[in-house]
Amino acid sequence: MPNMSLKKNEMPSQEPYVRNKNFQEVALGYTAEQAVDEAKRCLDCKNRPCVSGCPVNIAIPDFIKHMAQGEFEEAYQVIAQSSALPAVCGRVCPQESQCEQKCVRGVKGEPVGIGRLERFAADWHNAHATEAPARPASNGHKVAVVGSGPSGLTCAGDLARLGYEVTVFEALHTAGGVLVYGIPEFRLPKAIVQKEIDGLKAMGVKIKTNMVIGRALSVDELLEQGFEAVFIGSGAGLPRFMNIPGENLKGVYSANEFLTRVNLMKAYLPGSDTPIQRAKRVAVVGGGNVAMDAARCAKRLGAEEVYIVYRRSEKELPARAEEVEHAKEEGIIFKLLNNPARILGDESGSVCGMECLEMTLGEPDASGRRRPVEKVGSEFVLDVDCVIMAIGTSPNPLIKSTTEGLETQKWGGIVVEEETGLTSRENVYAGGDAVTGAATVILAMGAGKTAAKAIHEKLSGENC
Repeated sequence: MPNMSLKKNEMPSQEPYVRNKNFQEVALGYTAEQAVDEAKRCLDCKNRPCVSGCPVNIAIPDFIKHMAQGEFEEAYQVIAQSSALPAVCGRVCPQESQCEQKCVRGVKGEPVGIGRLERFAADWHNAHATEAPARPASNGHKVAVVGSGPSGLTCAGDLARLGYEVTVFEALHTAGGVLVYGIPEFRLPKAIVQKEIDGLKAMGVKIKTNMVIGRALSVDELLEQGFEAVFIGSGAGLPRFMNIPGENLKGVYSANEFLTRVNLMKAYLPGSDTPIQRAKRVAVVGGGNVAMDAARCAKRLGAEEVYIVYRRSEKELPARAEEVEHAKEEGIIFKLLNNPARILGDESGSVCGMECLEMTLGEPDASGRRRPVEKVGSEFVLDVDCVIMAIGTSPNPLIKSTTEGLETQKWGGIVVEEETGLTSRENVYAGGDAVTGAATVILAMGAGKTAAKAIHEKLSGENC
């Protein structure tokens, strides 16, 4: 029998004032009964609007049909045909603005919990699979992938399935890119990321860590070494600052540095030798998912008060609604319509406060959001001893500066053909945050798929 409930099955989760003191996963996942019940809410629409909302075009109604029948492994196999990282996407993909936004059930109620079902199918497979993915026969072609984040891993996985010999070059000591250094353990357990990476290795993908392309090797040298194509998925790891007084004080972090110390280097574990300030009062500047992650990590590290300082209103917050809700539940304080003017320091050169200005919203700017305008005479001091800047990132200029003829935007993004991901250099492709600036995991994956398809068509002469 179909389930005509107007509401999704709720996601079981840790209680807010328990989880804000640990780094264990917040959302606990559906039970098998809940997954089947939720899957039965799907109407199996003929025109499949949900699929058009998925950047990697997962056959959503097909996998959900298997879920409704309790065929969880079959459901996973449908997802795996399109996605190299199902367990990751089921956790961090913004389904509410993509596939679920187009779900017909959302017209008169809540959409089907597509992301929650994807997570369940992937977790079921990971818990029950006994065999590693089969390694395809080699087709004799070699491709290099720069960066092991979501775009790089997706491109590598799609090409490996087609028989390409793929080598991934990762600058850090651990593969995974933003999935391991940026997204906290309580949202995306690193064991899950490693499981997905191990699956790619089983298919023959080689991963070389501690390889900074532009220093250890250049893109040109990769091509000279026999790689017939190069995909650049190096992300956007260069942090931005506001250039206000006091940003050089002790206790001021970029969100990238703060989250890398916490997530990749495990600063939250007892006995960790990773230096990080365990502050009492923390201000996180910004309103995106990265700001929410940084604020929630600071709370878990023992901060008594953590503020999100954002210059627009809650309506304009770019973070996922679910992340904002979780942050509020965990005690994060939102100081909206406020903007930092300067960071104050004490005699030792450490942060002792942040001067802010109140804002109002004026006419829309180029982004379509209303422009923040300062209120004259509204200055006040926020009592904090740590400030984390989470106002965006841009691509590292190293690859651009060491790759002759690679065209980039003024802000650093690599210029590519939208349909193929091809750059201004022959046989050099790019995608993900290195092209768009900081965006979502699933959009980066979509770019990796696009480039893999184009690389295959170029090297094999086949049209896909």
